Formats: sequence, C-alpha cells, structure tokens
Amino acid sequence: MRNQKSSRLKSVRNKAARTRLVAHRSGFAPALGAAHVVSPNGRSTLSERVYQALKRDIIRGLYPSGEALGEKALAKMYRGSRTPVREAAVRLQQDNLLRIVPNRGYFVSSMTFGWLNEIYEFRAAVESACAELAARKPADPALLEKLAALAQTEYATNDFASYERFIQADTQFHIGIARLTRNPMLVRSVSDMRCHMERVMYAAIGIGYYGEAPVQEHVVIIQAIRNQDADLARKLMYDHILQSRGKVLQLASHDAPVPPSH
Repeated sequence: MRNQKSSRLKSVRNKAARTRLVAHRSGFAPALGAAHVVSPNGRSTLSERVYQALKRDIIRGLYPSGEALGEKALAKMYRGSRTPVREAAVRLQQDNLLRIVPNRGYFVSSMTFGWLNEIYEFRAAVESACAELAARKPADPALLEKLAALAQTEYATNDFASYERFIQADTQFHIGIARLTRNPMLVRSVSDMRCHMERVMYAAIGIGYYGEAPVQEHVVIIQAIRNQDADLARKLMYDHILQSRGKVLQLASHDAPVPPSH
C-alpha cells in the first residue's frame, strides 16, 4: 500500500512539475511567499537573489520533490557562483524545502502523505488558535477591511494566472488573520508555513484540483472575527483547513482529477 501511494504521489508531482515549467517559461510572477529579493539588512545580494529564485521555483514545482540538484547547474541557472548557491541551499534546508546530502548534492524535499498530514495538522492547530485570538482582541479596522476584500478573491478554473493570483491572496489572507492576533511569534509561524502551503496548492493544479470554493468560507471567518465570536471563528477556520486536507489527500491517493466545487 505504501509503495502504491508513493507511486501515485510521484505521478502527481511529475504532472505538477510539467505544469509549473510551462508557467515558469511564460513569465508569471512568483508566489507571494517567495516574491521579495531583499536581504534582512535591506540590500539586495547575489545570495539573496539566488535563494529567493530557487525557493520560488521549488514552491511552484519547477523541480519535482526528490529531484537531485547539482551545485554547478544551479550556479549556471541562477547566474551566480557556487558560493551563493551553497548559501542559498543552507537556508532552503532550514526552510525544509531542500536536503543537503554530503558528497551527493542537494535534493528537493519530498511531498509525502505524512508530510501533507503534518502541514494540515500544524495549520489546523495554529491557524484555528489565530482566528480565536483575533476575535478576542480589539480589531484593527483597516486590516479587517483588507482581509474582507481578500476574502472575495476568486479564480477561474483552468486559468493558471487567475489561480496564481488566488494563491497570493490566500497567503495574504491567512497571514493577515495571524497579524490580527498582534503576536509576532504566531505571525512568523503562519508566514513560515505558507511556502509549504503554496507548494501544495501549485502541485494540486497538476491533478486538476483548484481547491474548494473558498470565498464563502473566508467571508464567514472574517465575519466571526468582526463579531468577536471567538469560538465560532476557531471552528470555522478549523473546518476550512480540514476540508481542504481531506480533498487533497483523497485526490493524491487516487491520482484522479476531480472538478472543483463551486
């Protein structure tokens, strides 16, 4: 059973990689989680540029999970020397997007069923708590209005650019909920997780899944926070995340395209 699941997931990843490769060559903008090319000190650096570009391409599925990446080839691809590639690889390993194997090279982190479960377990626990805490604290009216607008973001099925814009809006929405808690550690936790969630969302396109219709779910979460209904906000976020997990795992298991819900 384990081998069958691994084979199906590998097929899913390969399909996703081909889709991402076309998008990459078409010049689409990177996902929000990998968009900035500025180092912590405010200056662009070669190492930072390579890190952000490689991170973007892993998230978007240009490199399938488990794929071996050579340092020399990466230096050529991203127009840098081996040193910035090596520095970027160390950071990407800290992000859990890359594995460095001594004397063998770099390997894109695998997207396994266990990995998917861990991501959704983390999100269900942390983001549900964020929604609850956001509802318990005094509201930031400007941020709430921005999140209400983001909640209305829709996508068109089979329109990659449209779905990419939705991914960016979805990232801003979930990080924004964390920001409403006014707890920097929660904001950091949700922000760090989003690169993995974006990776899942891009990969899902390869199996014909664009996600459940999210607009209504996002809208009611914001409304519960606005109404300071902490218990409802927590439940709505939990249900929102678990519903997504169930569909993604089901499709990855069966490798069968299913039309998105509307």
